[in-house]
Amino acid sequence: MRYEVADGVATLTLDKPDARNVLDAETMTSLVEGLAAAGNDPDVRVVVLAAEGRAFCAGADLKGASSADQESFTAQGPGALVAVLEGILDCPKPTIARVQGHVAGGGNGLVAACDFAVASQDVHFAFSEVRVGVAPAVISVVCLERMNRRDGIELLLLGERVPAARVAQAGLINKAVPADELDSAVAGYVEALSKGGPQALAATKDLLRKVPGMPRAEAFGWTAQMSARLFNSDEARAGMMAFLSKQPAPWVADV
Repeated sequence: MRYEVADGVATLTLDKPDARNVLDAETMTSLVEGLAAAGNDPDVRVVVLAAEGRAFCAGADLKGASSADQESFTAQGPGALVAVLEGILDCPKPTIARVQGHVAGGGNGLVAACDFAVASQDVHFAFSEVRVGVAPAVISVVCLERMNRRDGIELLLLGERVPAARVAQAGLINKAVPADELDSAVAGYVEALSKGGPQALAATKDLLRKVPGMPRAEAFGWTAQMSARLFNSDEARAGMMAFLSKQPAPWVADV
């Protein structure tokens, strides 16, 4: 995996196109490390997950899986994938999947875990696990949260290759665009996100993760405390002053 930072954007690029960017142990370790680095870098505002070649990610390394015993495969396969998905979900910076190529198996989990996902409309997606005798177990945790219930049932049980427009309809990605508009679509999200305060974006991601699973009284109590803390922060004071004086917020000027 290649890690690059430019203009406030950390780009993590899967760079094994000849292997269809499968999720082998080395790649997953690099992803976890790259996500941690981006999350801890104050100069990074947005994280983009990208890939090279005709495939975005073909999922599990089936050659490695077929030759490993259950204990070692659990650690190097499903266990490592959990760490990657949690790294994306828990990243304090907004994440965008730039899907330029076909997606299968565990690759769907990478896409679903990101906050935003844009795909070239000529690529195909497949929850191919059932076709090789397994189930989309780990990735179901993130994919089913994104997708409409009926669509999830159809896509996961049938395992068929479907166009990007179909998974956009299902809710797995935000939109499918012509290949020559993919970069501009990603750039549009980056530009819009750069207008939000770094602390505010991280807090909003926290809300999105936690509030849906909280009892109402607990949610109101927790969010009221968060709101008070944010309103009294230096970032909020600077942002509100900029708004009242009709000037760009300081974090916008810094990008």
